[in-house]
Amino acid sequence: MPLVSMNEFLPKAKAGKFAVGQFNMNNLEFAQAITEAAMEEKSPFIFGVSEGALKYMGIEYTVALAEAAAKQSGLPIALHLDHGSSFEMAMKCIRAGFTSVMFDGSHYPLEENIAITKEVVKAAHAMGVSVEGELGTIGGVEDDISVDEEHASLAKPEEAIRFYEETGVDCLAIAVGTAHGMYKGEPKIHYDIIQKVTDAIPVPVVLHGGSGVPDEAIRLSIAAGVGKINVNTENQVACTNAIREKLASDSKVYDPRKYMTPARDAMKAVVREKIRLFGSSNQA
Repeated sequence: MPLVSMNEFLPKAKAGKFAVGQFNMNNLEFAQAITEAAMEEKSPFIFGVSEGALKYMGIEYTVALAEAAAKQSGLPIALHLDHGSSFEMAMKCIRAGFTSVMFDGSHYPLEENIAITKEVVKAAHAMGVSVEGELGTIGGVEDDISVDEEHASLAKPEEAIRFYEETGVDCLAIAVGTAHGMYKGEPKIHYDIIQKVTDAIPVPVVLHGGSGVPDEAIRLSIAAGVGKINVNTENQVACTNAIREKLASDSKVYDPRKYMTPARDAMKAVVREKIRLFGSSNQA
């Protein structure tokens, strides 16, 4: 099965009150772990790829990995640029074979964010590619970009509704109290903002910073209208912890396959758990 846009499953997710996971791909083992878990759960999913990951893997390798996963699994899989910084980067990814892109203009004034996002949508939709936009500022660390709590800002429902109406994005990430990275305490999610926005627009809201959010908070977010949830840090932590454990228990190991196999298994367990929590099992 070829890679698909997020429009193949996000409308169904919103209507069916479940969420599709975006699991970030950082190397081969991430791709394998995510795909194998989704195959066992018969779930659609999104490969999220940040600009930092693209620099690390290379855009050709990235697309080839995603296409191999789609072919092997037979699942509806979207290859999605995560937090794209510019119109040019979005176009570069589309030309390379990405089926979905995000333009993150949340750091721009609202008018400028709308204007650039609108141009991305126009070009992407002409190619059958889905687009995610973002409003409000999500705290935490994403690649090399750090936003402290003081400068994180919640999205205003009326601005989010206007943003959708003027841009026509296929899903909308809004800042509702989550953060990138792992939490020091429990996040305070503003379900009222999610509800107000999703009641007014036909596309689902996206929850960024899904790693470490309590299960009940995830369920309440989905009930309020979240249809896409991003997970990266939990997989990174599971991967690293498994490698550390293997190296600590066997000082003579030198073959990367010996420690990357348990790392892959650990990530697979995380993805399986998230898919079940999001309710996307058997939705492929």
